[in-house]
Amino acid sequence: MKTLQDPLRIARICAVLLIAIAATLSRAHSRADSNAENAAGQGGSKGDSKPNVMIVLVDDMGLMDTSVPFLIDKDGAAVEHPLNRWYRTPNMERLAKRGVRLSEFYAMSVCSPSRISLMSGQNSARHRTTTWINPDSNNRGPSGPPDWNWKGLDASSVTLARLMQQAGYRTIHVGKGHFGPRDSIGSDPRNLGFDINVGGSSIGQPGSYYGTKSFGAEVPKPTHAVPGLDEYHGQEIFLTEALTREAIKHVQESVRQEKPFFLNFAHYAVHAPFQADARFPTEDPTGKFSKQALAFASLVQGMDDSLGKMLDCFDELGIAENTLVFFLGDNGSDAPLGEPHAVASSAPLRGKKGSHYEGGMRVPFIAAWAQTSKQNPWQKRLPIPQGQIRKGWGAIYDLFPTIAELVQLEIPSGHIVDGSSLKTIFASSEPVLLDREFLMHFPHAPHRSNYFTVFRQGDWKLIYHYLPEKSSPQMQLFDLSKDPYEQTDLAETRPKERDNLLIRMREKLIEQRSLYPVDQDGQAIEPTRGIDFQSVLPFPSTP
Repeated sequence: MKTLQDPLRIARICAVLLIAIAATLSRAHSRADSNAENAAGQGGSKGDSKPNVMIVLVDDMGLMDTSVPFLIDKDGAAVEHPLNRWYRTPNMERLAKRGVRLSEFYAMSVCSPSRISLMSGQNSARHRTTTWINPDSNNRGPSGPPDWNWKGLDASSVTLARLMQQAGYRTIHVGKGHFGPRDSIGSDPRNLGFDINVGGSSIGQPGSYYGTKSFGAEVPKPTHAVPGLDEYHGQEIFLTEALTREAIKHVQESVRQEKPFFLNFAHYAVHAPFQADARFPTEDPTGKFSKQALAFASLVQGMDDSLGKMLDCFDELGIAENTLVFFLGDNGSDAPLGEPHAVASSAPLRGKKGSHYEGGMRVPFIAAWAQTSKQNPWQKRLPIPQGQIRKGWGAIYDLFPTIAELVQLEIPSGHIVDGSSLKTIFASSEPVLLDREFLMHFPHAPHRSNYFTVFRQGDWKLIYHYLPEKSSPQMQLFDLSKDPYEQTDLAETRPKERDNLLIRMREKLIEQRSLYPVDQDGQAIEPTRGIDFQSVLPFPSTP
């Protein structure tokens, strides 16, 4: 009987052991699943599970300054144009394959208004920084509004950086600031919610792109020296590369600290001075391009190289699938090609930076997760298809609500946001939000265009000139669905559409409490053209 009991006893022991082993394996698998979920939420990094966000803002880069085609045909397919074949931007192509680009994306027509719109989520007409900020003197212009916001952002401003900082992000600014004049609160991005500032100040362009010139510190007038790069002074290094090394260093430090990062990488390139980046010599066998145009092309390629190094950095750190990238320009192209209102620097679009035509305010826009993962919970929250182009259009102030929605930022109740989340546009293969309205208000001079407001509703675009030059019209009207390159002015032949747009433009200006050019007596010059406005909102007194 004892011999019979021994096998039974052994069997019971084996069963207990098997149960214990199974329980242990189950707990191990649970831990592995939990770790996998955390890795999906962190892109392989340790610590907080929030997604990283990088905005790459390129100075003076227009829609056509790239080898990536953004213009589309009637079927919504991307169409390559000659300028796309001239520029070399393989890393923009790489990013576009990973995400979505919009064929019609607007910024303001000059830099400071766009930068503050990005940080605030507001149209420039509302935040009232309606032209670029001269670091040293109020540049409202001869008839510009006296109370425009020359001082830009300050310590009380609601900014994307400050909200990200409050949400636990390590906030990093690298590159151009231009949020306020010299010695103002806004001249230092650290006063606006950034933990780190490398290169940001009141200046709108570098004194020099060359390390041998200490990036402007060692030139006859060192008023535009780029700050925060002393360790590179005297070296054979280009400004774009120095900024890229700093950006990578601070991303690495964020990962080491196990903190999510918000990186506002605002290149000085491709703004003037047009100094060649020797790493990327540009040849022109046709002889059609000037020396400045060749230098501009090298600035574009150097910027693109920087983008590639940032994407490589995310891959190497294992955070790519948890890093969201937005790429865009801050205003239309300033490529040294042709006249300001011609079909030249932004061809086939008309106009360039500072002008009231599409070439003055249309910019490249790409949104992508640095690496796609169907399991990543943040990518599920903001799905971005790969290699797509969308007809639906957006504007620079849309980034604020898009990011805020994703990471659930707490926006103060009194802060008005003019932008809308781009999530719907990213997700839909069909055109959406085509009836959106876009307002671009520039009550200043001198620039490529002076004292004007652009208002777009659907495919109709109205341009209102407050102080038109002799022989120039007060209003221009274009149907962008049939005339995307603005060659046929319909202001006189389509008066109903013109006047309806003017009424709606006026309502938007009132809604945003806009400021207007003034006459010799200091009175606001309001947009009128013999239309009976009695049934519409009266103009309020300017606060």
